[in-house]
Amino acid sequence: MTQSRGLAASLAAKSAHFARLIKVEHSLYALPFAYAGAFLALGRTPSRHDLIWITIAMVGARSAAMALNRLIDAGLDARNPRTQGRELPSGVLARGEVILFTVLSVAVLVIASFHLSEPCRYLWPIPVAAFVFYPYAKRFTALCHYILGLTDGLAPAAAWVAVTGEVSWPPVLLFLAVGLWVGGFDVIYALLDVEFDRREGVHSIPVSIGEKGAFWVAGVSHLLAVVLLVAVGVFLDLPAVYYAGCGAVAAMLAWSDLDVAIHGIERTGMRFMTVNSVVGVVYGAVAVVAVLS
Repeated sequence: MTQSRGLAASLAAKSAHFARLIKVEHSLYALPFAYAGAFLALGRTPSRHDLIWITIAMVGARSAAMALNRLIDAGLDARNPRTQGRELPSGVLARGEVILFTVLSVAVLVIASFHLSEPCRYLWPIPVAAFVFYPYAKRFTALCHYILGLTDGLAPAAAWVAVTGEVSWPPVLLFLAVGLWVGGFDVIYALLDVEFDRREGVHSIPVSIGEKGAFWVAGVSHLLAVVLLVAVGVFLDLPAVYYAGCGAVAAMLAWSDLDVAIHGIERTGMRFMTVNSVVGVVYGAVAVVAVLS
């Protein structure tokens, strides 16, 4: 009995470490946009089958993306005081364990792809390639923030294809909107590591043009993201509630950007990250309401 309890406690602790590794709470960034893409694509509620498999695909994709990021960046994380406590640098998880977890996560994504529209069976290597490419991007380009953003932007576009098997202008606009939204957010996030990045030769917009320039880039990115979200509504002839939701998204992004610009990221801490999580939930909810109203 004692041995069983010890095993259960060990498994629970290991599961908690993996949950922290992939930052489960950050799924709120992309998952609502995936659901929005599915609802907007059909103009109605997708089938239970499609919603379940889209969710499974997103879990696999998000888990693989974060695990690959941690594997590829393990050396940088070990040298960065802010990230030395992460699971790989601290030794809480072994590299082999994370590699196995990554393989299983990709397998989940592939299996889910075969339960969605036929094109998904052949397109799943695209997000996997993006997951591998993004962590290396910071080694050679300050545009790495937008490579991350466009990787996340695959979520609504992929969900659109998953339920229709087709591509049109609205999912392309969603792809670009999420790319700009997340890219602008990541520009602000990079302020946490400016000095470290300079020492290590890591590329970022704050390193390239400074803190003030970074705020302008993030603000313009978020403005363009909202414009693209509004354009989606125009293309799909969505009701007024959708545009009200876009207004709420714009207000939250503006407040978050100004909050960090005025008070500094040291004082605001992760508050801007919380706001960005809410943005995804609000947009996803509004898109669903707009389709069903």
